[in-house]
Amino acid sequence: MEFSDVIAKRRSVRHFNNKLAVSDADVNALLEVAISAPTAGNIQPWRFVVVRSAEARERLAAALHQRWAAAAPVVIVVCVDPRPCAARYGDRGEMLYAIQDTAAAATNILHAAVDRGLASCWIGAFDERAVAEAIGVTSPITPVAVLPVGHSAESAGKPARRPLEEVTTWL
Repeated sequence: MEFSDVIAKRRSVRHFNNKLAVSDADVNALLEVAISAPTAGNIQPWRFVVVRSAEARERLAAALHQRWAAAAPVVIVVCVDPRPCAARYGDRGEMLYAIQDTAAAATNILHAAVDRGLASCWIGAFDERAVAEAIGVTSPITPVAVLPVGHSAESAGKPARRPLEEVTTWL
């Protein structure tokens, strides 16, 4: 698929066809694309937790307070280890670069999912301590984004976007 088509077709999907599985090869392909994301100083502070079992997905969805997420056959939790960024770049590395790097990795996963005929949704509204406990990570590793992945069971329309003129300043 052409990159511009991937961008145009990406949607936030919250209903998954639970009759269609996501293969380990698909998950590995998504993670390979994730680790190709740009990263400050090539530090790569991202960590990924792949949640496959129904029990673990239910536990995670309960921690998210978003039960629909358990319907996806796989959920990828993108986490950050801010320590190496802090060691090299101080507070700015810990508070900004580490988050930017993991956000870029998560975005790559969303786009790679579309390219492989899959769908996802970025969940960012959650209690990070509850999610960390649900997936078994401990501080300073912190969940940043939760990405349910599966085959879409819905036909999501194109969401409205603000016009460029409203969000762009040319100097």
